Amino acid sequence: MSQRNNDSATPAADTHFHASRAASSRKKGFMGLAAAVVIAAGGYGVWYAVVGSRYVTTDNAYSAAEVAEVTPSVTGIVQAVNVVDTQWVKQGDVLVQLDDTDARLALAQAEAMLGQSRRRVSSYMATDEGLAAQVKAREADETQAQARLVASQADFTKAQVDLTRREALAKSGAVSGEELTNARNAMAQAESNLNVAKAVAAQSVANRLSTIGAKKANAALTIDATVETNPEVMLAKAKVEQAHVDLARTIIKAPVDGVIARRQVQIGKRVQNGERLMTVVPLHDVHIDANFKEVELRHVKIGQPVEVTADIYGDKVVYHGVVSGVSGGTGSAFSMIPAQNATGNWIKVVQRLPLRITLDKQELAKHPLQVGLSMIATIDTHNTLDLAASGHEGLTTARQD
Repeated sequence: MSQRNNDSATPAADTHFHASRAASSRKKGFMGLAAAVVIAAGGYGVWYAVVGSRYVTTDNAYSAAEVAEVTPSVTGIVQAVNVVDTQWVKQGDVLVQLDDTDARLALAQAEAMLGQSRRRVSSYMATDEGLAAQVKAREADETQAQARLVASQADFTKAQVDLTRREALAKSGAVSGEELTNARNAMAQAESNLNVAKAVAAQSVANRLSTIGAKKANAALTIDATVETNPEVMLAKAKVEQAHVDLARTIIKAPVDGVIARRQVQIGKRVQNGERLMTVVPLHDVHIDANFKEVELRHVKIGQPVEVTADIYGDKVVYHGVVSGVSGGTGSAFSMIPAQNATGNWIKVVQRLPLRITLDKQELAKHPLQVGLSMIATIDTHNTLDLAASGHEGLTTARQD
């Protein structure tokens, strides 16, 4: 009987023992979990204080460059194309050559016009000397005409006096009718000569004034100038220089060092002024366009250092750069169709603001980047680099704010 009681009491004791043990385990588990949470929170706090609040990162970043568009400055037929896509060129290398026949003819015409202009201006100066001599001749003619006018006036006065005297004597019969008639004819002749002399004198004055006017008009073409400094000759010179420039522009050269991209020109094509022929990408001057969320830019400033990695190289290659510029607007502000949030169904969207990151040129030379590659950029908001020192030689001198 006692054996049964012992057997029946054992399961109850075991149950109580296991329940106590389970409760103790749960308590330890909760305590461990709480400790883990506390440790995690502390670790996050430490991480945020040391790293999280200091660095901002984005993978919405891409390599870019100020590409050079190759366009002709003159119209012409393509005679030769010396490059292909992906070819590396140096500044000044001949890329495209246009047929220069028209340009050479235009240059010859401009040079001929320059020669004509020099001869024409020389004739202006010679004419000015001739007109000066003509003015003196016209002044002499005027003096002579005035003398003749005085003589004619004297002859007219004498004839008038003779006629008056004879008319008085004719009443007493002392002068014959024929003599009176002759006196009257002499008077008429003297009056006619006087009128002619007056007309000649007036004509001589007009001729002198006309010659003086012609001299002034001709002098306006040559005043304060030599043959070479005359405006007409200088205009012809400018046309010759323009023709030389147009001839030189038939040879299209690389504007910068870089790689040829998007070649769109073929031999025999007639290209127009300003038409895009190809693009030169300066891979030695690649920068990064990094798009950060607006909430990440509270402590970002120009001059802060940046570490950049490229998907093409992976994490083993780290570029060092500096924030060199902030865009004047978000990406949506400059889109083809800007967002209009004037309706009642408005949902706030976090905007991204592009930053320009200049890379260390020495590192870029060791590991070249093409345009459009995906990048990851991390900005250290607690430091600022010396932009003057980091412009070309490297980005290694940092100073603590």
